[in-house]
Amino acid sequence: MTQTYCFSVSAEACPAALPRVLDVFALYGSVPDQCYTQRVGAGEELVIEVQMSDIDADAADRIARRLHRVVSVQGVLWSAKSSHA
Repeated sequence: MTQTYCFSVSAEACPAALPRVLDVFALYGSVPDQCYTQRVGAGEELVIEVQMSDIDADAADRIARRLHRVVSVQGVLWSAKSSHA
């Protein structure tokens, strides 16, 4: 079953961090629904929030594992987006 997944990536705030993270989604033939980026702390950390719909749990897990291997990425959290009725 496909649904929307949210990924939160913490990376070193270097110029190549954002394109490297977004490239992972491109490698899987996906275009994120939403992407939000913010420098935090003393500006040394970049937090990248990405929402991706129409993928299943296996695809989300593969994307998260690939994100962990990206240069400058320090951590990855991901979860299925809950729907509120």
